[in-house]
Amino acid sequence: MQPKHPRDSETIMSELMMPQHANIMGNVFGGVILSLVDRVAAVAAICHASKPCVIVSVDKVDFKEPIHVGELLTAYSRVNFAGRTSMEVGVKIIAENVLTGEKRHTNSCYVTYVALDDTGVPTEVPPVVPETPDEKRRYNRAAKRRASRVMDRRYDTGAGE
Repeated sequence: MQPKHPRDSETIMSELMMPQHANIMGNVFGGVILSLVDRVAAVAAICHASKPCVIVSVDKVDFKEPIHVGELLTAYSRVNFAGRTSMEVGVKIIAENVLTGEKRHTNSCYVTYVALDDTGVPTEVPPVVPETPDEKRRYNRAAKRRASRVMDRRYDTGAGE
């Protein structure tokens, strides 16, 4: 299987936040943001795997600042790491005041996807080949998070005890 570079999966989506996206305080619902995270990360995973992909988990999500009606949300994603059938996708959310151009980094998270074959069974994905120092740093950190998730899963299911 031919390795792929992280830039091959890079995906960007933008959406203007409207009144239907907000709570009674005028702040965008967290679920709206998570929906954008899922969509942009899914596209990155599918681009990397060249197969249908499903979400397995979302790592910790912190909402650093409120996002308001009228702001443009832009989500950036790319595959940081690939295991045998799963991929970690990094997502960064930027809120922009379209009148002033002011931008704020409001959210980041990591989302894990699994590629599926035609019968819905997990299938192999290409390895990630990081090239730049930043990509190598992201790759190495993702590998550590993956190892931790695997250990947590084994502990939760009682495997290996």
